[in-house]
Amino acid sequence: MNNRRFGKKDWQVSEIGYGMWGMAGWTGSDDEESLASLQKAVDLGCNFFDTAWGYGEGHSEELLGKLVRSNPDKKIYTATKIPPKNFVWPSRREFSLDDCFPPDHIEEYVHKSLKNAGLEKFDLMQFHVWEDHFVEDDRWAKKMDELRSQGLIDAVGISINRWEPGNGVKTVRSGLIEAVQVIYNIFDQNPEDELFPACAEMDVAVIARVPFDEGTLTGNLTLDSRWPEEDWRSTYFVPENLKSSVEHGEALRPLLSEEMTMPEMALRFILNEDSVSTIIPGMRKLNHVEANIATSDTGPLSDELHAKLRSHRWDRTPTEWSQ
Repeated sequence: MNNRRFGKKDWQVSEIGYGMWGMAGWTGSDDEESLASLQKAVDLGCNFFDTAWGYGEGHSEELLGKLVRSNPDKKIYTATKIPPKNFVWPSRREFSLDDCFPPDHIEEYVHKSLKNAGLEKFDLMQFHVWEDHFVEDDRWAKKMDELRSQGLIDAVGISINRWEPGNGVKTVRSGLIEAVQVIYNIFDQNPEDELFPACAEMDVAVIARVPFDEGTLTGNLTLDSRWPEEDWRSTYFVPENLKSSVEHGEALRPLLSEEMTMPEMALRFILNEDSVSTIIPGMRKLNHVEANIATSDTGPLSDELHAKLRSHRWDRTPTEWSQ
């Protein structure tokens, strides 16, 4: 596993991190399997784990706490997220700071997350939705500074709404945060336009989420794919999105060699981007952990293949189903 520098915090984090959403709210989640997969990741050199209170109302945070306590001799970077007070994902332009992150709500959920995980501190505390105009109301920043001074958090970050990478640039340039989490993959290349240059200028770390485009870039999505009603994917892959996603995914198959899987190609594409500090694929099974982490040793794609994939950029705009 190769490490990368995590912005101004200067942490050395594994370039393949671990996204923990799927083990708390997706069909087929099993705690025993999840913990085994998490431990395997640590054994293979992964040291950055991202969760949120919203992942099973703290259940994923509980699993992360167990992992940390099982590895007292290893530095594991812990990241979680504060849910918006109105519990609306994604946020909307008309929402105020009081709708989403008033100071008392911030403090309440930082303590809830610490209790869920059984930890004294989180390395990174993120806002689970964001509107760039929130930066104009500094109450959130003052509260985070207060919590930092109490030793409850070390760094502050924002998680940017789906397909809105520009809705965070102002906050990055404010100098008030240390990290940005954003969707970045073969299709979603638009963070390169404004967000990544701003992060480079301000030395803000980039966490690349949804590297497999919610499953499209695993190569397993078909027009017949279905999920139980309670599974989030059942509301995301509505018919018009499923059809288009399958078409875009299938268009990539001619670029695959016999030695490369589509998930490997998806992760290695992101490794070509120097602005990214870590990628956080969801991994619930041991073979997924082993395969994904192996991409770090294999390294970025060739310039030729990377150039071909850049033509598959797919600019999308938020819709009712793209929460």
